Amino acid sequence: MRWPFRRRTVPPDRSPGTVPAPPGAARSDDHAGHALRAPSKLHAFNRYEIKYLMPGTAIPALRAELDRRLDRDSHGADGGYGVWSVYYDTRDLRFYWEKIEGLRFRRKLRVRHYGDRFTVDDDTNVFVEIKQRVNRVTQKRRVALPYRLARELCDGRAMVEHEPGQGAFLEEVLELVSGLDLRPVAMTGYQREAFVGRGAESGLRVTVDQRLRGRDRDFHLGADAENRLIVPARLAVVEFKANERVPYWLTDLAAELNLSVVRISKYCQSVEAFGRAPRSIFHVPDTEPAGAPASARNEA
Repeated sequence: MRWPFRRRTVPPDRSPGTVPAPPGAARSDDHAGHALRAPSKLHAFNRYEIKYLMPGTAIPALRAELDRRLDRDSHGADGGYGVWSVYYDTRDLRFYWEKIEGLRFRRKLRVRHYGDRFTVDDDTNVFVEIKQRVNRVTQKRRVALPYRLARELCDGRAMVEHEPGQGAFLEEVLELVSGLDLRPVAMTGYQREAFVGRGAESGLRVTVDQRLRGRDRDFHLGADAENRLIVPARLAVVEFKANERVPYWLTDLAAELNLSVVRISKYCQSVEAFGRAPRSIFHVPDTEPAGAPASARNEA
């Protein structure tokens, strides 16, 4: 079965002092945080995305330079905010294997919440998202729905009430969950600090994700369930995101901090951390001592 793909053209960034993203860099669409979180529209956007794995001890130096050149995300100025996602996949983990094998066309479906997960109830707005990749172009499309409707759509496999302009996307989600028999497979959560560009660099976004954790059951976003670290607490995932090009100063900063580009997927990391698939060559190993205290292994 062929699923519809709608590509949105993004004008090139003509600002000076930029360099192209590395040839292997994915393009992402994670827009400037909460500013776009209006429930009445379908949001679709493309971006380059470069990921780095870095020790937490290097974050202060990175943060100081980012504060000097970029603005803080208005919703994450005081220590950032939580990002919680429930990922859907088939029984045989089709989406997981498509990512591991690097298929030129692949996608994933998730329901995402920004903020404190313990505040989530039926009326909380969450995002139903399809993130897909065609060759080197990655696009995220999403709509905001009350959590009860998101569950009715993705778990109950029924069309839900929606606003004008959302119908075609919701039908695509419904076709995915019904046609591929999708079900919740993994949950991830982390604390995010976000920085956004200004002026000629207004399309730039840098995120720093720490305390990456997850679980393989109890998939209600607001459940009072235990999560486990899926990446050692001493490490953080840093992402550079730009419409077309990454500024020289940012790539130079990455070099100064000895950051190396990594191919890491939080979803795949969670799947492997809980033993649902063999650990791939992209897996970040758990290097915490076997006798580490429970507080170092488990997170709220």
